[in-house]
Amino acid sequence: MLSCCQPRVLVGFAERRLRCYYKQIINGNKFSSQSSSLLIKTKEYGRLLSGSDIAKEILLTLSQEVKKLKVQNSGLIPQLAIVQVGAREDSNVYVKMKLKAAKNIGIIAKHIVLPSSTNEIELLGILSHLNLDPHVHGVIVQMPLDCVNSINSNLITDSVFPNKDVDGLNSRNQGKVAVGDLATGFLPCTPSGCLELVKRSGTKIEGSHTVVIGRSRIVGTPVSELFKWHNATVTTCHSKTKNLDEVVANADILVVAIGQPNLIKGEWIKKGAVVIDCGITSIPDATRKSGSRLVGDVDFEQARKRASWITPVPGGVGPMTVVMLMKNIVLAAVKAARTL
Repeated sequence: MLSCCQPRVLVGFAERRLRCYYKQIINGNKFSSQSSSLLIKTKEYGRLLSGSDIAKEILLTLSQEVKKLKVQNSGLIPQLAIVQVGAREDSNVYVKMKLKAAKNIGIIAKHIVLPSSTNEIELLGILSHLNLDPHVHGVIVQMPLDCVNSINSNLITDSVFPNKDVDGLNSRNQGKVAVGDLATGFLPCTPSGCLELVKRSGTKIEGSHTVVIGRSRIVGTPVSELFKWHNATVTTCHSKTKNLDEVVANADILVVAIGQPNLIKGEWIKKGAVVIDCGITSIPDATRKSGSRLVGDVDFEQARKRASWITPVPGGVGPMTVVMLMKNIVLAAVKAARTL
């Protein structure tokens, strides 16, 4: 049983990455509008795969889908419920960005804040109510839980009905991904964002050798599954993998989600490979006014000399995670409309 007061091994990496990304947005670095091109070509190698620009296009499409859904279904509007226990500042930032993204495309989002004294039974009761509310199409439990009581986080995520699990964390939705059912459930947001980025680059996934570094429940494992079911030959690396540099050197597509800044060296990258960097870490930098800067798991400046396409940090995977969450909420509302 995982306590809300214990380290969050399963969601820690994903949350750290997203918190850093959202903090960057709060400081003024919003979705880039400097280029009208979704894929910013700088040269044969090191072309930037801009998640910010791709996310803007997808959000525009989702906004139109929300309007269409409302017209065709007697005023139906997708509704999201975000349940937060306690008031961690990083969680507050994360929730704020979810609420903003939802508002921008016409989704109703309500934020339910519970005190840190909330116990497991009380939280399960709230989720049960939301599960049975026909007006709520998606339910998110903000992690990590900021509470004084021991709460089993897996029990909490599994208590959200699969048809409202827009984070894709319910074991049933995760199981569907594992067996190749990518159509009837909800795909986890960061992994599906990674897949979309590679598709937008025009790179052929089928038949490629895709190397995924990291095997977390939230990112690494589902990324491996998604690429496998898109007919890539997938190698999953982790802390016990030997000769990591040699494995990386054979990757046509490289997805890194390990949470260690600059772990992957540029000289390891195969020439022409596509590099998707899910990492985001703040490191000291005396040359910056803030005293720090954000970096990914890949040594970007060296890797871009060899990669055909590479995601920047920030502005790569982070925006795609947000937009894929919004996409899941709209999908949940569409599915609900079919049952009316």
